[in-house]
Amino acid sequence: MTRVSYKRHRFPPTVIQHAVWLYFRFTVSLRDVEEMLAQRGIDVSYETIRCWDNKFGPKIAANLRRRKAPPSPRWRLDEMVCTIGGERMLLWRAVDDEGEVMDMVVQKRRNTGAALRLLRRLLRNQHVEPETIVTDGLKSCASALREIGLDDRHRPGRLRENNRIENSHVPIRRRERKMLNFKSRNSAQRFLETHAAIYNVFHVQRHMISRPTLRVFRARSDSVWSKAVA
Repeated sequence: MTRVSYKRHRFPPTVIQHAVWLYFRFTVSLRDVEEMLAQRGIDVSYETIRCWDNKFGPKIAANLRRRKAPPSPRWRLDEMVCTIGGERMLLWRAVDDEGEVMDMVVQKRRNTGAALRLLRRLLRNQHVEPETIVTDGLKSCASALREIGLDDRHRPGRLRENNRIENSHVPIRRRERKMLNFKSRNSAQRFLETHAAIYNVFHVQRHMISRPTLRVFRARSDSVWSKAVA
């Protein structure tokens, strides 16, 4: 765990942490966060909040990723089309069967090389061997899995099984609309990696659990967040 330094900032760390949490946790704009803080008597511009998000967001996300438990060995892979800087790009994503975002890569192509890049990142960073890898039947995924020797674990074309990752695209679409599309490839990759790390901590399937269990999960998420931003 890397300690996050808030030195030489005019505002106290609690204000900075809360602003970063608001922006990445909810589908709000920088100006929305500015209004929320102003309602609490904190006068800060949205440009300052943007600087805080760019500086502290990736550091907090890295701390959260270090603390997270290993994902499920049942993976889902898919790609979604995004408009970034006026250019059509592909966002390759992977989630486990609990809906936790494992990794993502913004790329221009939809070929075997693009699928290989995502798979190699997953195998290098997740520290767990996949039991099954479900895709939407894209031939590039099958070719990439065959190249790295995992074609025996491939489950192609199972749309019902792949609903998990299709549903996980929804928060990204909401943020994309709120931000009026991403402005550049690097900024999109940085934002989405930070968003995914914070989303994993606070996302609970509340329709499947009781109210007391929800309170326990929320308290656990708040504890993880407090340690990551310290």
